[in-house]
Amino acid sequence: MNEVLRSRKQLGRGLSALLADDPVDEVKQNDLSPGSTAIAPTSHLEANPDQPRKTFDKDDLDALAASIKEKGLLQPILVRHNPRNPDGYEIIAGERRWRAAQQAALHEVPIIVRDFSDAETLEVAIIENVQRSDLNPVEEAEGYVRLIDHHDYTQEQLAQVIGRSRSHIANMTRLLKLPDATLDYLRSGDLTMGHARALIGKADADRLADEIVKHGLSVRDTEKLAASDTKAKTKKNVSGKTAETVDVDTAALASDLSAALEAKVIINHRGKGGTLEISYSSLEQLDALCERFGI
Repeated sequence: MNEVLRSRKQLGRGLSALLADDPVDEVKQNDLSPGSTAIAPTSHLEANPDQPRKTFDKDDLDALAASIKEKGLLQPILVRHNPRNPDGYEIIAGERRWRAAQQAALHEVPIIVRDFSDAETLEVAIIENVQRSDLNPVEEAEGYVRLIDHHDYTQEQLAQVIGRSRSHIANMTRLLKLPDATLDYLRSGDLTMGHARALIGKADADRLADEIVKHGLSVRDTEKLAASDTKAKTKKNVSGKTAETVDVDTAALASDLSAALEAKVIINHRGKGGTLEISYSSLEQLDALCERFGI
């Protein structure tokens, strides 16, 4: 496992080298071995179906296509031999450039061939897009989950490879617990990460998301809205007493702490003292909490 992790860390650190502007030689397709740099027909390249990035801005593509028409494609596209087509190549990094090259009617493009596994291909695609801020939060989270669920990465290994904290990986993957309609707002940019984090765990997240988008609420306003929604639903306490007997300020504070710690918090206030309960659903979340407290 240490050898696997070491190779993964080296792959992450070496991404800039993989994407560098290497000298390009014109080489026949059947001569291309892993590590080769060459010119290949644009039609011989194919997008990776597991590419984390699913959305491409039209204006951005138009601008890039115009630049390619004028100056050509300056940076090679990183590819591997296509596992579904032995005569073609699958794109590892550079799908946006490939799309723009097609739009610019470019018949050939420079490529760099690498011998990558499925896991390494997804890893490099995520790293490239994250470094360039090309992924929306949902795409980034879905990429992390695929590496964890299908390629046996732990959150710790993934954090080291991607160059992010373990808590960042945990926070991103928790976004996928939100309802689909709320995730659509996050994909489109109508909601930010701050908005979304305040809605995690809310039973009516979709309704709250609609209200946030409709009124253009800030993240702070969203946190207050989520807290007030929690208070409104606190009709009775465990003894069956009415809402008038419930300390709404304590309930609001518990909600604020839950949002800040990204974990369920219960405050049991009695007289001058009480207890504070913090719940966690996994060892990863417990580690993230310990990291927050500096333990």
